[in-house]
Amino acid sequence: MTTTTASAQPGERTAGKSSPGAARERRRPPGRIRRIRRIGLPYLLLLPALLLELLVHLVPMVIGIVMSFKELTQFYVRDWTLAPWNGLDNYSMSVDFDAPVGAALLHSFLVTCAFTVLSVGLCWLIGTAAAVCMQDAFRGRGLLRALFLVPYALPVYAAVITWAFMFQHDNGLVNHVLHDQLGLTDKPSFWLIGDNSFVALLVVSVWKGWPFAFLIVMAGLQNIPKELYEAAALDGAGVWQQIRRITLPSLRPVNQVLVLVLFLWTFNDFNTPFVLFGKAAPEAADLISIHIYQSSFVTWNFGAGSAMSVLLLLFLLVVTGAYLFLSSRSRPAAGSAEASRAPGEGETADV
Repeated sequence: MTTTTASAQPGERTAGKSSPGAARERRRPPGRIRRIRRIGLPYLLLLPALLLELLVHLVPMVIGIVMSFKELTQFYVRDWTLAPWNGLDNYSMSVDFDAPVGAALLHSFLVTCAFTVLSVGLCWLIGTAAAVCMQDAFRGRGLLRALFLVPYALPVYAAVITWAFMFQHDNGLVNHVLHDQLGLTDKPSFWLIGDNSFVALLVVSVWKGWPFAFLIVMAGLQNIPKELYEAAALDGAGVWQQIRRITLPSLRPVNQVLVLVLFLWTFNDFNTPFVLFGKAAPEAADLISIHIYQSSFVTWNFGAGSAMSVLLLLFLLVVTGAYLFLSSRSRPAAGSAEASRAPGEGETADV
């Protein structure tokens, strides 16, 4: 007995069934909604960080600017909003360099500028020299790299307190080595008071700051091809010529960011002088951060201290903006000069 079954046509589908692809097409949102989700997701992920930034930095900054226009002294500490408005008197008093307050602020500003230039320059020089020396492989290089980063890894308070003990007049290690062991000084020196306090502060700042420069420059050196040094060596270039012609030009973008970061950190440094000298820093080491702290929390003139803080903020913004502007102008000029070279011109000929 033969049975015949009717086969379905190729184009026919069962009415109650649908393919998985068609179901996915129906569940997929329209293109506009997908585009909104794709654009809005990064902002949604950044929202917690933006809120914390608003609470931690922006809100206190706005409050400090408002306080700079008030006559906020110890009489209004309980409720600073009740302090009377002072207008621009706090600012005019701070920039009046003939008056005691303005003269003291100017002296602190000049000390901070000198300290920043020396500290940033020495940190960059020592860090770059150490990074260049650590490029070639040798036995114990990993251990030396780890030891070089110890000052940067130590907590600031622990490191500065240790240096404060080392700078003690009677039983400090510095005087013991310089006076007792080497005989370089006639008598033990006072390092935490007087003019020597500036040298002590500079030593501590450079000691804890140069490992950061070493770390950044060492990372930048990894991107320089070794073939450039090999070709320069074949052409007879010495070590100094290789550094001057290859290393320093290749590290220019890294150094631009490094110098800016070191400048901002050093100019605003408060922890180092506060732990090293206490609330009252010597006149030779009166950094502007300590000076603003004394004007606010020692003399209880929070209005004048807030005005000095705003002036410091404006100065740093102007210097940072000018630095970034000049850096952005030098980059296209360097790129156009590189592009204008003849194709047959070799790099090693300059070396």
